[in-house]
Amino acid sequence: MDDLTGYVSDDELAIEPLAGRGIEVETLSWRQTANKWSDFDAVVIRTTWDYQRFPNEFLSVLDEIERSTRLLNPASVVRWNFDKIYLKELSENGVKIVPTLFETHFSPENCAAWLEGFAASELIIKPRVSATAEHTYRLRTFDSALTESFENRPFLVQPFLETVVSEGEYSLFYFNGEFSHAILKSPKPQDFRVQEEHGGIITAIEATDEMRAAASNALSVVSEPLLYARIDLVRDASGGFYLMELELIEPALYLRMDAEAPRRFAKAVEDSI
Repeated sequence: MDDLTGYVSDDELAIEPLAGRGIEVETLSWRQTANKWSDFDAVVIRTTWDYQRFPNEFLSVLDEIERSTRLLNPASVVRWNFDKIYLKELSENGVKIVPTLFETHFSPENCAAWLEGFAASELIIKPRVSATAEHTYRLRTFDSALTESFENRPFLVQPFLETVVSEGEYSLFYFNGEFSHAILKSPKPQDFRVQEEHGGIITAIEATDEMRAAASNALSVVSEPLLYARIDLVRDASGGFYLMELELIEPALYLRMDAEAPRRFAKAVEDSI
């Protein structure tokens, strides 16, 4: 994006190991559309954390890039992952997702019905096209202040999971289909958002076999090769794991949380181009 002020990124850790493999890196905003993309052997999508505000323009630029050179991850994957309706397809293919409703109308009656249907005391509501928890809300009852946010865009509704606060959200990272590393993202006190931009606390962890099995199950639904993937998991009431998100567009990769992760990523880029 044009300006990363207020965001946390450590992608630059991959530049040196990429250089060691003979790969020169130039960092550009996707909005610098005057670029001649064909000058590059490949383009890797990274911190485009404003794309949800300009969805049509973003997809158009990706199409332009893909006509000129190799795009990683490919535009077809981005289009599929762009709208969170993809969670429905994952669920239909045996992936255990957080219980989710896909809705288009926000009203007091619907809000009450959602709470009753989930047997939940709180809900999470967020747009189907979103990033960095933008326009993501936690609520106990209908809030008229949110009507404008959701009156002209489809959104999803989920029960609020207390384990997000009590334990946190796990992220597993894969490069070219190979497991790299894992972290735990915990919200700051009195918050539910785990992103660093909102005060989230990041801790390196060893992924358990159960976590890796849940991540592999989600990845198995995607038939196209992926340079990178981040699988976000949250524990369910029975101690297993729900898939929160399958992040294939611009996930923070937290390369700093594992000493070998930048080199693994560099090798994956080399192998992909």
